[in-house]
Amino acid sequence: MRAKTLMILAGVVCSLSSQAACEADAYRQFDFWLGDWQVHLPDGRLAGHNAISQEYGQCVIHERYRTPSGYAGESLNTYDPQRDRWHQTWVDNAGTLLLLEGSLSNGVMELRGETRDDEGRVVAQRIRWTPQNDGSVRQLWESAGADGNWSVVFDGHYTRVPAAAP
Repeated sequence: MRAKTLMILAGVVCSLSSQAACEADAYRQFDFWLGDWQVHLPDGRLAGHNAISQEYGQCVIHERYRTPSGYAGESLNTYDPQRDRWHQTWVDNAGTLLLLEGSLSNGVMELRGETRDDEGRVVAQRIRWTPQNDGSVRQLWESAGADGNWSVVFDGHYTRVPAAAP
């Protein structure tokens, strides 16, 4: 019985300390991305819908993305205070795993990582989220191969889905 009580108390203490840690200002740096969004391409076509929420005591930002064609994926994002870095793990229904890390600088969240192409060569990835003055967000995803030249993978403009009338 004593061991069970100690385990419960340890869980409560860990819970309280992690909640307090996740209330630090650094954990709020990506909050501009929270909400329900329509995502459009530069030509105005609908690319998809994205729902971004805070979970686990405001320690995790959870993204859920889907397109009209059936593509879907999600990411978990969290701030790592020991390394002063943001981390994102993206997975989708095409079997993609993308691991990114980075930080907020001058109001822009930039995360970077690496993947490999079909021949096994390293491909650099970087994604930038830039809040706009009108409350929308631009997401620009670029990749670069061995030549170092960046090319656009995805350029999305996020606008908030209007709240449903009561």
